[in-house]
Amino acid sequence: MSLDITKIRKDFPILSTEVYGKSLVYFDNGATTQKPQCVIDKITEIYSTVNANIHRGVHHLSQEATKLTENARKIVQQFINAKHSHEIIFTKGTTESINLVASSFCRQFCKEGDEIIVSEMEHHSNIVPWQIQEDISAVNLKVIPINDKGEIIIEEFEKLITPKTRLVSVTYVSNVMGVINPVEKVIEIAHKHNIPVLIDAAQAVQHIEIDVQKLDCDLLVFSGHKIYGPTGTGVLYGKEDLLNQLPPYQGGGEMIGKVSFAKTTFNELPFKFEAGTPNYVDFIALGTALEYVQSLGLNNIKAYEDELLEYATKRLLEIEGLKIFGTSKHKSAVISFLVKGIHHYDMGMLLDKMGIAVRTGHHCAEPLMDVLGIEGTVRASLVFYNTKEEIDRLVEGVKRVVSMFG
Repeated sequence: MSLDITKIRKDFPILSTEVYGKSLVYFDNGATTQKPQCVIDKITEIYSTVNANIHRGVHHLSQEATKLTENARKIVQQFINAKHSHEIIFTKGTTESINLVASSFCRQFCKEGDEIIVSEMEHHSNIVPWQIQEDISAVNLKVIPINDKGEIIIEEFEKLITPKTRLVSVTYVSNVMGVINPVEKVIEIAHKHNIPVLIDAAQAVQHIEIDVQKLDCDLLVFSGHKIYGPTGTGVLYGKEDLLNQLPPYQGGGEMIGKVSFAKTTFNELPFKFEAGTPNYVDFIALGTALEYVQSLGLNNIKAYEDELLEYATKRLLEIEGLKIFGTSKHKSAVISFLVKGIHHYDMGMLLDKMGIAVRTGHHCAEPLMDVLGIEGTVRASLVFYNTKEEIDRLVEGVKRVVSMFG
């Protein structure tokens, strides 16, 4: 099935916005995606009809809101094919999900000198939480290098594994370069050494069909706002046995079994990790967003986005002095580039005046910028509501900026 892009674009009200008198071209989807009307409507509907604090409430509104929230959890479960719905933990986003794992995992399983492995291409949210644990738990962070194409070097990864390695935590797709990592191979190698693996799917879940049981990853995290859902929503998936072994991340209401000054016991999964009043309205809307994506089909989405990536790459490389970072054959629809002699910030500012939204800077991946020997890039991240005509506008915009600096 081919996607009807004209029809799809009508589902996203913000795409009709004008910026500086020009129709918006939104190529900052790697930072956050726009929201379809059905998601916006769902938020209004919940606040208007069944808003009440969930779980434990005996009255009708609370019970209805609880049902809708737990149904959203089941939607997430089915979306990534988790074995059980209680393996789905709702969080604020990928960052909180990784912080939760770093804190609880290191408390339970790590001692001084133990090792955590990440890669050179990680987002700060998969670096800094482990560095915090270096101070708290005295663990050591080890880093998988990448090659000139932006791909992790699998042979070097295996060399990093020692008897002290406790966890491997890697991104599925680079937020900077769009490179798709061979996570199946990473998991296979780690499991050969009985080491669990966390997959950061923040830049993958909206582009690639994910089956956590087939992948056999132990933990997987993603953000709702990057897959057309509300901000402030995220998911931590974990295998039941592993989650049961981890201590709670935060204390408060909801996550308790029984509280006394003598001793407190903790709730069962998933509530053990969901302290306090949850962001239930937005979690319900996240379920709506995932259903919207499912209605289009991730395989259809990937085929179209691959077509956009190929077209955009070809067109941008027509520009003299333009260099793309991340040239692997295995890529998602993200292009990071620089034009010789033009600062990425200047390029982004001038494109904005033409109604074109791109992201500039280090993209929360400063260690990767150090590896690449640059300060930052211009990043165009594409999704299924983008068009080849918009790519043409980007190319013409870049050419115009180049002429200004000529």
